[in-house]
Amino acid sequence: AVAESGKFSNPQGVGMLSRFSMMALAGALLLPALGAQAQTAAEADGWKFSVTPYLWLPAVDGKFNFGPPPVNGGSANVELDAGNYLDSLDFAGMLSGTARNGRWVIGTDLIYLHFSNTDSKVASVDLNPGSGPINVSTSALNAGASADLKGLVWTMAGGYALVQEPKANFEVIGGFRYLGLDVKSDWQLTAAVTGTGPLGRTATFGRTGSADKRENIWAGIVGARGRFNFGESDWFANGYVDVGGGSSTFTWQGVAGVGYAFKWGDVILDYRYLYYSQDSGKLIDNLSFGGLALGANFRF
Repeated sequence: AVAESGKFSNPQGVGMLSRFSMMALAGALLLPALGAQAQTAAEADGWKFSVTPYLWLPAVDGKFNFGPPPVNGGSANVELDAGNYLDSLDFAGMLSGTARNGRWVIGTDLIYLHFSNTDSKVASVDLNPGSGPINVSTSALNAGASADLKGLVWTMAGGYALVQEPKANFEVIGGFRYLGLDVKSDWQLTAAVTGTGPLGRTATFGRTGSADKRENIWAGIVGARGRFNFGESDWFANGYVDVGGGSSTFTWQGVAGVGYAFKWGDVILDYRYLYYSQDSGKLIDNLSFGGLALGANFRF
Protein backbone atom coordinates (compact mmCIF):
# COMPACT_ATOMS: atom_id res chain seq x y z
CA ALA A 1 0.00 0.00 0.00
CA VAL A 2 1.35 3.43 -0.89
CA ALA A 3 0.25 6.92 0.16
CA GLU A 4 1.46 10.42 -0.63
CA SER A 5 1.43 13.47 1.73
CA GLY A 6 2.09 13.45 5.56
CA LYS A 7 4.37 14.06 8.60
CA PHE A 8 6.75 12.70 11.23
CA SER A 9 7.89 13.32 14.83
CA ASN A 10 9.21 11.66 18.01
CA PRO A 11 8.27 10.90 21.77
CA GLN A 12 10.03 10.00 25.09
CA GLY A 13 12.16 7.19 26.43
CA VAL A 14 11.48 4.78 29.20
CA GLY A 15 14.49 2.51 28.62
CA MET A 16 14.13 0.11 31.58
CA LEU A 17 14.50 -3.53 30.64
CA SER A 18 13.15 -4.47 34.05
CA ARG A 19 9.82 -3.44 32.51
CA PHE A 20 10.59 -5.66 29.56
CA SER A 21 10.35 -8.91 31.51
CA MET A 22 7.38 -7.71 33.56
CA MET A 23 5.35 -6.51 30.58
CA ALA A 24 6.37 -9.48 28.47
CA LEU A 25 4.06 -11.89 30.30
CA ALA A 26 1.50 -9.13 30.74
CA GLY A 27 1.36 -9.11 26.95
CA ALA A 28 -1.83 -11.11 26.85
CA LEU A 29 -3.77 -8.95 24.40
CA LEU A 30 -4.91 -8.77 20.76
CA LEU A 31 -4.18 -7.41 16.81
CA PRO A 32 -3.38 -8.39 13.24
CA ALA A 33 -0.16 -6.36 12.96
CA LEU A 34 1.33 -9.61 11.69
CA GLY A 35 -1.99 -11.01 10.42
CA ALA A 36 -3.81 -13.00 13.15
CA GLN A 37 -6.71 -15.21 12.06
CA ALA A 38 -8.93 -17.91 13.61
CA GLN A 39 -8.61 -21.48 12.36
CA THR A 40 -10.81 -24.55 12.53
CA ALA A 41 -9.33 -27.93 13.43
CA ALA A 42 -9.45 -28.94 9.77
CA GLU A 43 -7.58 -25.82 8.69
CA ALA A 44 -4.83 -26.50 11.23
CA ASP A 45 -3.32 -29.33 9.12
CA GLY A 46 -0.60 -28.30 6.65
CA TRP A 47 0.79 -24.89 5.82
CA LYS A 48 -1.61 -21.97 5.46
CA PHE A 49 -0.49 -18.50 4.34
CA SER A 50 -1.85 -14.97 4.45
CA VAL A 51 -0.65 -11.63 3.04
CA THR A 52 -1.93 -8.26 4.28
CA PRO A 53 -1.23 -5.05 2.36
CA TYR A 54 -2.41 -2.15 4.50
CA LEU A 55 -2.30 1.62 4.78
CA TRP A 56 -1.24 3.27 8.04
CA LEU A 57 -0.91 7.07 8.20
CA PRO A 58 0.29 7.71 11.75
CA ALA A 59 0.80 10.98 13.51
CA VAL A 60 4.42 11.07 14.66
CA ASP A 61 5.79 12.78 17.75
CA GLY A 62 9.30 12.82 19.10
CA LYS A 63 12.45 14.38 20.39
CA PHE A 64 15.89 13.86 18.84
CA ASN A 65 19.36 14.51 20.22
CA PHE A 66 22.08 15.38 17.69
CA GLY A 67 24.92 15.28 20.25
CA PRO A 68 27.54 15.04 21.44
CA PRO A 69 28.42 18.70 20.78
CA PRO A 70 31.80 19.67 19.33
CA VAL A 71 34.41 21.30 21.55
CA ASN A 72 33.53 24.98 22.16
CA GLY A 73 30.29 24.46 20.26
CA GLY A 74 26.79 23.15 20.77
CA SER A 75 24.48 20.42 19.50
CA ALA A 76 20.71 20.68 18.98
CA ASN A 77 17.89 18.86 20.74
CA VAL A 78 15.04 18.98 18.25
CA GLU A 79 11.29 18.51 18.77
CA LEU A 80 9.00 17.67 15.85
CA ASP A 81 5.49 19.05 15.44
CA ALA A 82 3.00 16.35 14.41
CA GLY A 83 0.18 18.80 13.76
CA ASN A 84 0.57 18.89 9.95
CA TYR A 85 2.00 15.42 9.33
CA LEU A 86 -0.25 14.72 6.33
CA ASP A 87 1.28 17.72 4.58
CA SER A 88 4.83 16.39 4.92
CA LEU A 89 4.38 12.64 4.35
CA ASP A 90 6.13 11.88 1.06
CA PHE A 91 5.78 8.10 0.99
CA ALA A 92 4.32 5.26 3.06
CA GLY A 93 4.37 1.53 2.30
CA MET A 94 3.25 -1.39 4.51
CA LEU A 95 2.96 -5.15 4.11
CA SER A 96 2.63 -8.07 6.51
CA GLY A 97 2.36 -11.83 6.09
CA THR A 98 2.10 -15.07 8.05
CA ALA A 99 2.69 -18.79 7.55
CA ARG A 100 0.89 -21.32 9.79
CA ASN A 101 1.17 -25.03 10.40
CA GLY A 102 -1.10 -26.44 13.08
CA ARG A 103 -0.66 -24.31 16.19
CA TRP A 104 2.69 -22.88 15.05
CA VAL A 105 2.97 -19.55 13.22
CA ILE A 106 5.70 -17.31 11.85
CA GLY A 107 5.04 -13.78 10.61
CA THR A 108 6.71 -10.63 9.37
CA ASP A 109 5.69 -6.98 9.09
CA LEU A 110 7.39 -4.24 7.04
CA ILE A 111 6.78 -0.47 7.25
CA TYR A 112 8.52 2.37 5.42
CA LEU A 113 7.76 6.06 6.06
CA HIS A 114 9.35 9.20 4.64
CA PHE A 115 8.54 12.71 5.91
CA SER A 116 10.11 15.92 4.60
CA ASN A 117 9.86 19.63 5.47
CA THR A 118 8.31 18.71 8.80
CA ASP A 119 7.77 21.60 11.22
CA SER A 120 10.16 21.38 14.14
CA LYS A 121 12.01 23.52 16.64
CA VAL A 122 15.29 23.55 18.52
CA ALA A 123 14.07 23.02 22.08
CA SER A 124 17.49 23.30 23.71
CA VAL A 125 21.22 23.24 23.02
CA ASP A 126 23.91 21.12 24.68
CA LEU A 127 27.19 23.00 25.16
CA ASN A 128 29.18 20.37 27.04
CA PRO A 129 30.73 17.47 25.06
CA GLY A 130 31.40 15.53 28.25
CA SER A 131 29.08 13.96 30.79
CA GLY A 132 26.34 16.12 32.27
CA PRO A 133 25.58 18.38 29.27
CA ILE A 134 24.69 22.01 29.87
CA ASN A 135 21.18 22.44 28.47
CA VAL A 136 20.30 25.94 27.24
CA SER A 137 16.65 26.50 26.31
CA THR A 138 16.19 28.14 22.89
CA SER A 139 12.38 28.02 22.58
CA ALA A 140 12.10 31.83 22.46
CA LEU A 141 14.82 32.09 19.79
CA ASN A 142 13.31 29.87 17.09
CA ALA A 143 12.82 31.63 13.77
CA GLY A 144 12.05 28.49 11.79
CA ALA A 145 13.16 24.87 11.51
CA SER A 146 12.33 21.83 9.43
CA ALA A 147 13.17 18.14 9.58
CA ASP A 148 13.43 15.24 7.15
CA LEU A 149 12.87 11.73 8.50
CA LYS A 150 13.07 8.31 6.91
CA GLY A 151 12.13 5.23 8.89
CA LEU A 152 12.12 1.49 8.11
CA VAL A 153 10.49 -0.81 10.67
CA TRP A 154 10.82 -4.59 10.22
CA THR A 155 9.30 -7.08 12.66
CA MET A 156 9.83 -10.86 12.57
CA ALA A 157 8.23 -13.18 15.12
CA GLY A 158 7.22 -16.77 15.68
CA GLY A 159 4.46 -18.01 17.94
CA TYR A 160 2.25 -20.78 19.29
CA ALA A 161 -1.56 -20.82 19.55
CA LEU A 162 -2.71 -21.49 23.11
CA VAL A 163 -6.34 -21.22 21.95
CA GLN A 164 -7.37 -22.37 18.47
CA GLU A 165 -11.12 -22.57 18.02
CA PRO A 166 -13.42 -21.87 15.06
CA LYS A 167 -14.51 -18.55 16.61
CA ALA A 168 -11.45 -17.61 18.69
CA ASN A 169 -7.66 -17.64 18.46
CA PHE A 170 -5.00 -16.62 20.99
CA GLU A 171 -1.21 -16.80 20.39
CA VAL A 172 1.95 -15.98 22.30
CA ILE A 173 4.86 -14.71 20.18
CA GLY A 174 8.56 -13.88 20.36
CA GLY A 175 10.99 -12.37 17.88
CA PHE A 176 12.73 -9.08 17.03
CA ARG A 177 12.06 -5.62 15.61
CA TYR A 178 14.47 -3.46 13.60
CA LEU A 179 14.21 0.32 13.23
CA GLY A 180 16.43 2.09 10.70
CA LEU A 181 16.00 5.81 11.31
CA ASP A 182 17.58 8.68 9.37
CA VAL A 183 16.91 12.20 10.69
CA LYS A 184 18.04 15.55 9.28
CA SER A 185 17.16 18.98 10.70
CA ASP A 186 17.81 22.57 9.51
CA TRP A 187 17.16 25.52 11.80
CA GLN A 188 17.26 29.29 12.13
CA LEU A 189 17.44 31.21 15.41
CA THR A 190 17.05 34.91 16.08
CA ALA A 191 20.43 34.97 17.84
CA ALA A 192 23.41 32.75 18.51
CA VAL A 193 23.43 30.81 21.79
CA THR A 194 26.46 31.19 24.04
CA GLY A 195 27.21 29.66 27.39
CA THR A 196 29.83 28.03 29.53
CA GLY A 197 31.23 24.82 28.11
CA PRO A 198 33.76 22.40 29.56
CA LEU A 199 36.64 23.79 31.67
CA GLY A 200 34.78 27.09 31.97
CA ARG A 201 35.34 28.02 28.34
CA THR A 202 32.76 29.90 26.28
CA ALA A 203 30.86 27.71 23.82
CA THR A 204 28.71 29.00 20.95
CA PHE A 205 25.81 27.54 18.94
CA GLY A 206 25.26 29.46 15.68
CA ARG A 207 22.06 31.17 14.52
CA THR A 208 21.72 28.85 11.53
CA GLY A 209 22.83 25.30 10.96
CA SER A 210 21.87 21.72 10.20
CA ALA A 211 22.56 18.25 11.54
CA ASP A 212 21.83 14.73 10.45
CA LYS A 213 22.17 11.39 12.17
CA ARG A 214 21.29 7.75 11.49
CA GLU A 215 20.79 4.85 13.85
CA ASN A 216 20.07 1.15 13.34
CA ILE A 217 18.16 -0.17 16.34
CA TRP A 218 17.54 -3.86 17.06
CA ALA A 219 15.23 -5.04 19.83
CA GLY A 220 14.02 -8.44 21.00
CA ILE A 221 10.25 -8.59 21.57
CA VAL A 222 7.68 -10.85 23.25
CA GLY A 223 3.93 -10.48 23.16
CA ALA A 224 0.53 -11.91 22.32
CA ARG A 225 -2.26 -11.52 19.81
CA GLY A 226 -5.76 -12.83 19.39
CA ARG A 227 -9.07 -12.67 17.65
CA PHE A 228 -12.67 -13.59 18.45
CA ASN A 229 -15.93 -13.49 16.52
CA PHE A 230 -19.03 -11.62 17.64
CA GLY A 231 -21.44 -14.52 18.14
CA GLU A 232 -22.20 -16.35 14.90
CA SER A 233 -21.61 -13.32 12.67
CA ASP A 234 -18.67 -12.68 10.34
CA TRP A 235 -17.64 -9.62 12.37
CA PHE A 236 -14.69 -10.05 14.70
CA ALA A 237 -12.41 -8.12 17.06
CA ASN A 238 -8.66 -8.53 17.10
CA GLY A 239 -5.72 -7.24 19.08
CA TYR A 240 -1.97 -7.39 19.49
CA VAL A 241 0.65 -6.24 21.99
CA ASP A 242 4.42 -6.64 22.25
CA VAL A 243 7.16 -5.21 24.43
CA GLY A 244 10.92 -5.42 24.16
CA GLY A 245 14.27 -3.73 24.03
CA GLY A 246 18.03 -3.99 23.77
CA SER A 247 21.05 -2.67 25.62
CA SER A 248 19.91 0.98 25.39
CA THR A 249 16.43 0.77 23.83
CA PHE A 250 12.85 0.30 25.01
CA THR A 251 9.96 -0.33 22.59
CA TRP A 252 6.37 -1.45 22.69
CA GLN A 253 3.51 -1.76 20.23
CA GLY A 254 -0.24 -2.16 20.61
CA VAL A 255 -3.07 -2.69 18.13
CA ALA A 256 -6.82 -3.09 18.52
CA GLY A 257 -9.47 -3.21 15.84
CA VAL A 258 -12.46 -4.80 14.16
CA GLY A 259 -12.89 -6.67 10.90
CA TYR A 260 -15.23 -8.59 8.63
CA ALA A 261 -14.47 -12.07 7.31
CA PHE A 262 -15.07 -13.09 3.68
CA LYS A 263 -14.35 -16.44 2.02
CA TRP A 264 -11.13 -15.06 0.50
CA GLY A 265 -9.91 -13.28 3.65
CA ASP A 266 -10.66 -10.27 5.86
CA VAL A 267 -11.01 -6.49 5.80
CA ILE A 268 -9.62 -4.98 9.00
CA LEU A 269 -9.65 -1.50 10.57
CA ASP A 270 -7.21 -1.01 13.46
CA TYR A 271 -5.78 1.66 15.69
CA ARG A 272 -2.03 1.08 15.93
CA TYR A 273 0.58 2.64 18.24
CA LEU A 274 4.36 2.12 18.15
CA TYR A 275 6.76 3.64 20.69
CA TYR A 276 10.56 3.87 21.03
CA SER A 277 12.93 5.43 23.55
CA GLN A 278 16.68 5.25 24.10
CA ASP A 279 19.15 6.05 26.85
CA SER A 280 20.69 9.51 26.95
CA GLY A 281 23.37 10.14 24.35
CA LYS A 282 21.45 8.29 21.63
CA LEU A 283 19.50 9.83 18.74
CA ILE A 284 16.00 9.07 20.07
CA ASP A 285 14.85 10.66 23.28
CA ASN A 286 11.37 9.39 22.52
CA LEU A 287 9.50 8.56 19.32
CA SER A 288 5.92 7.43 18.74
CA PHE A 289 3.66 6.63 15.81
CA GLY A 290 -0.11 6.39 16.25
CA GLY A 291 -3.11 6.27 13.95
CA LEU A 292 -5.70 4.22 12.09
CA ALA A 293 -4.71 1.43 9.70
CA LEU A 294 -6.89 -0.18 7.03
CA GLY A 295 -5.88 -3.48 5.45
CA ALA A 296 -7.06 -6.52 3.49
CA ASN A 297 -5.89 -9.96 4.65
CA PHE A 298 -5.72 -12.48 1.77
CA ARG A 299 -5.61 -16.17 2.79
CA PHE A 300 -4.36 -19.01 0.61
